[in-house]
Amino acid sequence: MKMLSWITKETNIDFLKVRKLTYALTLMLVALSCWCIAFKGFNYGIDFSGGVLIELKSDHQINPDKLRSELSGLNLDEVTLQTIGDSGDEIMLRVQGEGSDEDSQRVMVAKIRQALGNGYEYRRVETVGPQVGDELKRQGILASLVAILAISAYIWFRFEWQFALGALIGLFNDLLITAGLLSLFNFDFSLTTVAAILTVAGYSVNDKVVSYDRIRENLRKYKKMPQYDLLNKSINDIFSRTILTGLTTIFAAVALFIFGGDTLRSFSFTILFGVIIGTYSSIYVSDALLNLFDLRVTQEAHKNVNPFGNA
Repeated sequence: MKMLSWITKETNIDFLKVRKLTYALTLMLVALSCWCIAFKGFNYGIDFSGGVLIELKSDHQINPDKLRSELSGLNLDEVTLQTIGDSGDEIMLRVQGEGSDEDSQRVMVAKIRQALGNGYEYRRVETVGPQVGDELKRQGILASLVAILAISAYIWFRFEWQFALGALIGLFNDLLITAGLLSLFNFDFSLTTVAAILTVAGYSVNDKVVSYDRIRENLRKYKKMPQYDLLNKSINDIFSRTILTGLTTIFAAVALFIFGGDTLRSFSFTILFGVIIGTYSSIYVSDALLNLFDLRVTQEAHKNVNPFGNA
């Protein structure tokens, strides 16, 4: 209760005092993310890479080395084994199927079943051909780009160009660092992950729009207040709302990450860190960048040229 009362009370924190330090931290995270994406790449799921995914369960602990030796005579492509949970009686078998069609992959599944025998419960079996995987990858990239462009267009027309620039830099920062974390920690990158990234984009933009609305409101309300103090006041005004909204989402994402199983692991990880990064960037990227401009001069100029006003 004490923590909750601290969050909900009015704050007077000088957020912008450490903006130079956070600029450096942001640039470092962006550089690390770019390095991971460029040189480490993504661990593409079956959706994008094509292949066979089988989730096995046994009534005893599964020995991955023994399982691999049982499959060694099938001349399969790259085989990946991943233990699920802590008990050791569940394992996920993934076979890359590059260059093979779906009929060949169905034959592959039949051979795997025959080699492993009846000692396992087949809880999940998925096959995706390489052509389908490539098409899904293109569609996933296209969907992400269309969503980002639509968000960018909305922000550009909704706010003055300084606000739009700050929001777009913050949005790309959020998505790039989140993608970099997925690459760094080798989480599956699938259609479910794309959905999580788009969810993070929506959350991030909403957070920034709420913050910018308060800043514009205070610009009209406190015409003599120094801009540095006004930005700090605006961030403090909505700080409790930002933290409570973020914590609610984080708690749900943590629960999914712990109890949602391997299928939702990448999704919940993306939501969890995407929300944290989005909350950070709303204050220390999007809002902090506004202090580089004279917002009052821009606002007056915008009123004079905008036939719809500034509502």
